[in-house]
Amino acid sequence: MNNKFERRHSRWYEVFLLGIAFQILIGLPFVVLIPGLERWGWDFWLYLPDVRRNTIAAIALSFLCILFILRRLMRFPGVKVASFIFPTVSVVFLIAMAILLFTRERYTRQVIGGGYILTLVWFYAGYFIGIRYRRLKFGVVPVGEALKLEPTTNVELRFLDSPELDGVRVDGIVADLHANDLSGEWEHFLAECTLSQIPVYHVKQIQESLTGRVRIDRLSENEYGSLLPSFFYMNCKRFIDTAAVLVTFPLTLPLMALTAVAIKLDSPGPALFIQDRVGQGNHTFRIYKFRSMGRDSEKDGAMLAQCNDMRITRVGKFIRKTRLDELPQFFNVLKGDMSLIGPRPEQRFFVDQFEKEIPFYIYRHVVKPGITGWAQVVHGYASDADDTRIKIEHDFYYIKHFSLWIDILIAFKTLKTILTGFGAK
Repeated sequence: MNNKFERRHSRWYEVFLLGIAFQILIGLPFVVLIPGLERWGWDFWLYLPDVRRNTIAAIALSFLCILFILRRLMRFPGVKVASFIFPTVSVVFLIAMAILLFTRERYTRQVIGGGYILTLVWFYAGYFIGIRYRRLKFGVVPVGEALKLEPTTNVELRFLDSPELDGVRVDGIVADLHANDLSGEWEHFLAECTLSQIPVYHVKQIQESLTGRVRIDRLSENEYGSLLPSFFYMNCKRFIDTAAVLVTFPLTLPLMALTAVAIKLDSPGPALFIQDRVGQGNHTFRIYKFRSMGRDSEKDGAMLAQCNDMRITRVGKFIRKTRLDELPQFFNVLKGDMSLIGPRPEQRFFVDQFEKEIPFYIYRHVVKPGITGWAQVVHGYASDADDTRIKIEHDFYYIKHFSLWIDILIAFKTLKTILTGFGAK
């Protein structure tokens, strides 16, 4: 049995390495050479002045960066790579050109433009040609919580009838390692898989990767370590947030002014809505938002927004759908109360209520709250305790995977959310 396992695992690993090699050995020359040949001729590599070297280096480094980013984004649940190819390629090439302009290095715009178009063509073609081979296949030991797993568009589950893999190709094995009725035969099977370097996953790991949620009712003592965010990235993120807000102010400040005027013309009351919210470390801070409801919308006490909420004004519906009501929170980001990306800050009244109803709720305050976040782009706004429980599980997933890569993914999903109005109430 070991030999069969080893051959299957080796074949999967070889396919992975061949995919990377193919991208670098075929894809990279494709996006670099064709624009160069068209602009400079067949013998352009015999003479490479600065303008050509800079141009070729910009395209090559952009291609490798895009390849790395897309492969990192694919690790997260529910990611449809096709929807992120265009924004990823566009942003990376824009950054490359901005660096060339800032450093005043010479380059050929026609060749970089050709490299940009061919990079889009290459990654889209690679996605649609290889989509049938990209779906992961997991063998599932049919015991305990593993029986509750459901397949997704990216993952195929094969429930095993017996502790063997004869004629079955899998990328890993999933089992409920804490199940009381896991027999000795299945335990021996899992040991054989591990010795043969076939990945064995506890069902909880796969549930998280399939749903993008961390079950808050089953946190064990070792979960707290994995839920402790990176202190280094937390400091880097503060710099990124501040820079991003300042760079976008020429666009966002006029939008804020127009939004404020529209609110004043639509209904009586101030344009700005200031409210106490709970932030990092369970500390209270004052959040700034554009008013989207009537002036006395909370005279009877704090209430979560509902679908078709009658308290929302005409302009309020539009600015909530497009997220323009969140723009004043850029000043909260500059003050350090919030981040651009993180769990949604709640009112103290709801925090005290949810702490009693939802286990470990307060742990979401280990990071700074955000204007947008994983829960917002995946689940939308919460309107009751049950919705909030699911949203908290998304927040915990974000904290557990706190990194630049999930923030990039959230940023892309936020743009899609703004365009579609997903989750607005």
